[in-house]
Amino acid sequence: MMELGIFAKTFERDSVGAIFDAVQAHGLPVAHFNMSCAGLSSLPNSIPDPLAESIGDAAAERSLTLAGVSGTFNMIHPDVSVRETGLRRLEVLAAACDAMGTDVITLCTGTRDPNDKWHRHPDNATPAAWRDLCHSMERALEIAETHDVVLAFEPEHANVVNTAQKGLRLIHEMGSSHLSVVFDPANLFETAEPDERRRLVEEGLNLLGEHVVMTHAKDRRADGAFCPAGHGVLDYEHYLQCLRTHEIDVPLILHGLDESEVPDCLSFLREQVEGP
Repeated sequence: MMELGIFAKTFERDSVGAIFDAVQAHGLPVAHFNMSCAGLSSLPNSIPDPLAESIGDAAAERSLTLAGVSGTFNMIHPDVSVRETGLRRLEVLAAACDAMGTDVITLCTGTRDPNDKWHRHPDNATPAAWRDLCHSMERALEIAETHDVVLAFEPEHANVVNTAQKGLRLIHEMGSSHLSVVFDPANLFETAEPDERRRLVEEGLNLLGEHVVMTHAKDRRADGAFCPAGHGVLDYEHYLQCLRTHEIDVPLILHGLDESEVPDCLSFLREQVEGP
């Protein structure tokens, strides 16, 4: 049965152990980690070996699986030096993964917006943006191969890879076993009619299903704003049935919510995953 997990940074605590205790208290066996939980930036300049080992030990002591660690940076930022900084810090993170007990780093493909890597920009659709993405991703995959980790990018409405088709194109052009996908249906549309939302989910999994190593659970309201899973317009019964049809048995990670909303969303997801 599909395992449920959550973004560790949903819980604000004074230590990694306390955060993992909060994950465990909700009966969750899986967490998606972020270095901010350890008091660093999400993509830090350095990660001391003892810290990486302590994160791995804290997870192991609680039989908690780290499905991945966030490594997002703007891979097509208009300032090349920003991309270079991101790649350098990505290698720091990749070098620490083994000690932390995970081999998946999650990425976004970026945007030409210079201030917000989650904000759509018209130049994202240009050939130059695609070339820059491929160059950054080739460099990132060299890092992944060196440290034997998998990079999982997420097709995202506001990023240069904003459709499943572009995601598959990137996979084919990179041709690397170290590249995979995080699938979040709420990131494939902003506003859309019900039939179109279901079509996008089916199409996305038809194209990318064999490359998916993690799935996400959040939602969108009718006006396009993000909201917690089960509180929006996404047809979760259809989404989960598509995952079953494609035999995609990877962690389903809850995010995009406050801690106070976790019990209600987990109850909704458990009912959807396990049935009444």
